[in-house]
Amino acid sequence: MTRPSTGPRHPQESAGRPPSPGRRPRADRARQVAEVLRHQIASGAFPSGMLPDERRLIGDFGVSRNTVREALRLLRDDGAVERRQGVGTVITHRTYEHGLHRLTGLAETLASHGEVGNEVRAAEVVRAPADVARRLGVPEGGQVVYIERLRSLGGLPLSLDLTYLPVDIGLPLLDADLACRDLFALIEQSPAGPLGSASLAVHAVNADAPTATLLGVEQGAAVFTVERLTRLPGGRPVDLEFLRIRGDRLAFRAELGRAAAPERAPYGDGGGHGD
Repeated sequence: MTRPSTGPRHPQESAGRPPSPGRRPRADRARQVAEVLRHQIASGAFPSGMLPDERRLIGDFGVSRNTVREALRLLRDDGAVERRQGVGTVITHRTYEHGLHRLTGLAETLASHGEVGNEVRAAEVVRAPADVARRLGVPEGGQVVYIERLRSLGGLPLSLDLTYLPVDIGLPLLDADLACRDLFALIEQSPAGPLGSASLAVHAVNADAPTATLLGVEQGAAVFTVERLTRLPGGRPVDLEFLRIRGDRLAFRAELGRAAAPERAPYGDGGGHGD
């Protein structure tokens, strides 16, 4: 007599099924805990400067002690926390959030978190690279003002900012206090007036040796590259920036709304495919 099979009729029925939460590898659960803690650290959830003890984390996340310890090890490896004997797990530095829903400079966003410093490495008139000239609307081979600053927060390197401006906008700024002021504020206090809008692109790159040295990270470490072209209300481009930002010190945040989705054929009628 043949017994009925207790397994799935087809291998595909189980192959695509996600594992139950209790059976997920501990490394995956630890990574999940670490990601949530990184967000909490960035948002200032631990004003004491310390993470909760292991027992509290075990209860909060519903995971084992070994999973919590592995998550804390991940944070230590990133340099976000350190274990101090007799004290607990101390936050060594925060990853600060920079909102993308408004056009603001770094100092405007981060001033409440500590002193923002600027080491001015270059401030001069240069021949515009071809792409820079095109994007700023400068004649090919024309001149632009170039400003390079190494920015820090709380005494630790944060970003390397390379900025190009049309001569009529940038030349007056060369006499301004570039070590203590945001360029946005200086432009808006000039005859150019208020800024209007900007195009922004963010991607990650590996730090080359000179950039790594300036930012205080290892060569090859991941850093954010931000390209931002800022315009006056009438549309004229006046500020082209290339920023290299330490990925362990700054996170980008935005509030997004979803536009109305286009109508789709009912699922299963043969007119489309599922997501």
